[in-house]
Amino acid sequence: MTTTDYDNFADAYAAENEFGLFNAYYERPAMLRLSGDVSGRRILDAGCGSGPLSAALRAKGAVVTGFDVSAAMVDLARQRLGEDADLHVADLSAPLPFADAEFDDVVASLVLHYLEDWSGPLAELRRVLKPGGRLILSVIHPAIYAIEYPKADYFALTKYSEDYVMDGQTVWLTYWHRPLHAMADAFAAAGFRIATISEPPPSPDTPAELLPPDLGSGSFMCFLFFVLKSA
Repeated sequence: MTTTDYDNFADAYAAENEFGLFNAYYERPAMLRLSGDVSGRRILDAGCGSGPLSAALRAKGAVVTGFDVSAAMVDLARQRLGEDADLHVADLSAPLPFADAEFDDVVASLVLHYLEDWSGPLAELRRVLKPGGRLILSVIHPAIYAIEYPKADYFALTKYSEDYVMDGQTVWLTYWHRPLHAMADAFAAAGFRIATISEPPPSPDTPAELLPPDLGSGSFMCFLFFVLKSA
């Protein structure tokens, strides 16, 4: 396996997402904290995967719609959220099956770094947001690429793949690195204003045995978070 194909390892990825350090104790708590009070808000979960963030937002009172490019992931999300859940198989790189200004917020959890082009996806997410709505997103921190590949050109848009062991299965994920200024430029070009940039530490309730031994107090780990406001 050389390209991202979540249908082939949906169960293994979902299991890792459920209990692993990076998702359960780092990325998802940070997304929920940035979302704040979502009671009664209509939220689109872009790239919802097996639905853990959708479930958490719904538990906080949000009205959640989700979509993912992987039909297998959407099936897992439906098992979690119920047969009546508003879930769709859709590709963020194509026009989305939602009306203009349909949502108060969009959450995009570890999604955009899989895409070479951000202009179309960001334009679609802005289209489905109400004026003043929020896009809350997380991506791999661009500094991580510079640390792991010190001889690479940090400023170049670069495709790279890495292997992971998830629930005993080795899978390959393919990403697109872009520098921080390119992210900011893409947001502005799509009509978004950066309201918050966050580099949080893991959740305080993270089991000590899951944490890297050399992680300093208050240190961020590997993701970068944004809250964007639509014009």
